[in-house]
Amino acid sequence: MHKFPELTVSVVIPVYSGEATLPTLVAELAQQRENQQTPGGRTYRISEVLLVWDRGPDTSDQTIRELARQYDFIRPIWLSRNFGQHPATLAGMTSASGDWIVTMDEDGQQDPAFIASMLDTAYQERAQLVYASPTNEAPHGALRNAASGITKWFFVKILTEGDFAEFNSYRLIQGEIARSVAAYTGPGVYLDVALNWVVATVAEQPVTSRTEGRPASNYSFTKLLAHFLRLVVSSGTRPLLFVSILGGVFVVLGAILTIWIIVNAITGDVPIGGWASTMVAILIVGGGTLLSLGIIAQYVGAATNMSLGKPLYVVTSDPTDTFDK
Repeated sequence: MHKFPELTVSVVIPVYSGEATLPTLVAELAQQRENQQTPGGRTYRISEVLLVWDRGPDTSDQTIRELARQYDFIRPIWLSRNFGQHPATLAGMTSASGDWIVTMDEDGQQDPAFIASMLDTAYQERAQLVYASPTNEAPHGALRNAASGITKWFFVKILTEGDFAEFNSYRLIQGEIARSVAAYTGPGVYLDVALNWVVATVAEQPVTSRTEGRPASNYSFTKLLAHFLRLVVSSGTRPLLFVSILGGVFVVLGAILTIWIIVNAITGDVPIGGWASTMVAILIVGGGTLLSLGIIAQYVGAATNMSLGKPLYVVTSDPTDTFDK
């Protein structure tokens, strides 16, 4: 019988508003602290849980300190300000040491019991990255679920290269790849975009989502739109291809309109004043130009942030060590 090597798993959790949910989630992870067996017979254990405090509005920092005193495998990471979920996740990945790294949310919706199955899927499909694929509806509002579905479809089908799985914040990543991606990913680039650049094989593991242990977060239309635009711009240069295609389409429409005007001028059937054809031409060309310039401007803004050296995140010591002396 083939004996599989013992695997270590680091769990990275970005923490923004987790005072009510973290204790239960960490207690569940603690059950996998000792050697476990996957359904496929592989031995693994959770070697560390990195809780990355992203300076949220509640007392999650105090909760993290209490958990670190209670469990020896908890590693707090303190950020200097609120940087957002993806930078916080990358900060944790940089410091993780496991053979595999699991990223998950703080809200308790993602069940740690599926880590074992995700490991088996990774080895069975020789995948460097495994995404959890929920089989049930997320416990959010209709607007957020619809926006999330459209965004993921657009990313997977339009923006990525090759056969990329539908992404999810519950991921299993090969350790050396995760640490490398976390080291070079720049500001404004989403983690899933960066992973798409380097991962050869991606797999999915069906999971069941649980009800969040706190009220579901509500995202306004403005935040959802900003999230989508950042995802598009950070995905690479592929959207610029659509700008070129858009320009070609408007050139063709302009040529057709020009031929139509010439034919009508020869036959004498020209509308009085000609304002209609003029307005159509202006709207077509002007709309295409403004749309193209808007997309290009987003790229210029992203490039400017990178050239200025804007940090993706900054790790500090525990604030209580500085201010509570």
